[in-house]
Amino acid sequence: MNVWEARWLRAFHLLYYACLALGLVLSSGEGASPGPLTLGIVALMAGWHGFFVARRPRLLGRLNPMAFHLAVVCALYIALVSLDRSFDVVVFGLMPQPYLMLPNPWSYVGAVATVLSTFAARGYLDDPGALWRLVGSSGLVVAIGLFVDYVSRQSAQNRTVGVLEERARLAREIHDTLAQGLSGIITQLEAAEQAMPDPGAVRKRIALAKELARDNLREARRSVDALRPGPLAGVGPEAALAEVAARWSRTSGVAATVSVEGTPRPLPGEVQTTLLRAAQEGLSNAARHARAGRVAITLTYMDDEVTLDVFDDGVGFDPDAPGAGYGLAAMRERVGGVGGTLTVESAPGEGTALCLRIPSN
Repeated sequence: MNVWEARWLRAFHLLYYACLALGLVLSSGEGASPGPLTLGIVALMAGWHGFFVARRPRLLGRLNPMAFHLAVVCALYIALVSLDRSFDVVVFGLMPQPYLMLPNPWSYVGAVATVLSTFAARGYLDDPGALWRLVGSSGLVVAIGLFVDYVSRQSAQNRTVGVLEERARLAREIHDTLAQGLSGIITQLEAAEQAMPDPGAVRKRIALAKELARDNLREARRSVDALRPGPLAGVGPEAALAEVAARWSRTSGVAATVSVEGTPRPLPGEVQTTLLRAAQEGLSNAARHARAGRVAITLTYMDDEVTLDVFDDGVGFDPDAPGAGYGLAAMRERVGGVGGTLTVESAPGEGTALCLRIPSN
């Protein structure tokens, strides 16, 4: 049971007890105090519901024993209203109970039985004209139950969709942080292995691998805390891109430049994250696959959108070829999540250009 379901259960239990309390107030306000038998039935209804229903939420939705408990409460309600019509108001707290206590489709049967109990308590069953009122009241409570059931199913579907979207987002975060960082560490360690005869080169590669590991660990901790990129903490996307590019240049040995066009302005947090992750993915692909000698990143502020271009002069690839890698698929998902588009222009031997266009207002 989630938090919202628990809150709804508490609300309906409180409604039940509030209606009992209101009945006592109305009965006392008519000049005569409720008799001992009336008070005894009220206490029994309150205690029965509290002990067998409210305190046993794990049994809700089971036909046995909840059908029995509902029958007992309805019988007590008939006796109570027969003694004092002031307790008619208890029906408003009683009507939701079948939908809480019984499984479908028995909840609708319980709701109709509750309506019958109200008619019996008021003595309407002896009235020949009460049949149509009974049919109408039963139809109304069944329609309400169908609506509640529909809303519950929609809520469950929305929760499922939300879980799947969150999993996809976490997958992108892991790919954009841990996977890229570990890939860089492996690259540096492989380079150190190849430079074994040269102690200075080995130490340099190991130092770069250690720096990458520390940065990746900090990024992982920040992602766990807030799932917001560390380089964006307290700075704008321009400075964050420059920091990422400079760090990548140190570890890869390839020059990466960052330029900004237009007038910088504040951007939504998710847009900033998308821009940074796209730049990281472009740099990572340039290091792992492109064998580039230069990478240029351009952030452009336009009137109603912001664009990011990542160009490398590497070997290029066919974007339509199967197995282009998770990176582009994850990037398209992320960019689409903020209403933007991603264009990939590349061909074997002609480098690669990534272009993101994201609305900024």
